[in-house]
Amino acid sequence: MRLPGRDLLQAIINGELPPSPIISLLGDELLSVADGEPIFGVWPDEASYNPVGMVHGGLLRTMLDTAAGAAVHTMLPPGTGFGTIEIKVSFIRPLAASDGTIILHGHTLRVGRSIAFAEAHARNRSVELVGHATRSIALTRPASAADTFDTTIRNDRSAGARHE
Repeated sequence: MRLPGRDLLQAIINGELPPSPIISLLGDELLSVADGEPIFGVWPDEASYNPVGMVHGGLLRTMLDTAAGAAVHTMLPPGTGFGTIEIKVSFIRPLAASDGTIILHGHTLRVGRSIAFAEAHARNRSVELVGHATRSIALTRPASAADTFDTTIRNDRSAGARHE
């Protein structure tokens, strides 16, 4: 099933499609989705602690990455893939299981032809900012038949020119 990004994420919320494996593994939930604006919840517990007794930064980083990526995904047509080029994360406050639900809000900044930019904020139940991320994302758009044909001709001409 090929759906636009926002429709795919809404189908996950509606229970029509399963969440991605990483979301299930981390125990997170996609709570709502709008154009360029997904909201996730994560409920860290002691299993996510680092050796000093705080929630490991990798959990928060992964969820900020997920929220920013989902923000861009809501803006993409069917068949468009994406992957992280770069992510910059700021850890603003330490987290403990006693902080309760962490809400992550993704926001699309710009979607171009081949690169998109997004950010995400994480807040604890006291609505204090605990983390922020900006993400650059490579887009892989599906090739049309004309694009594939043009590339093939161009490559054939280049190959022939080298051999002449």
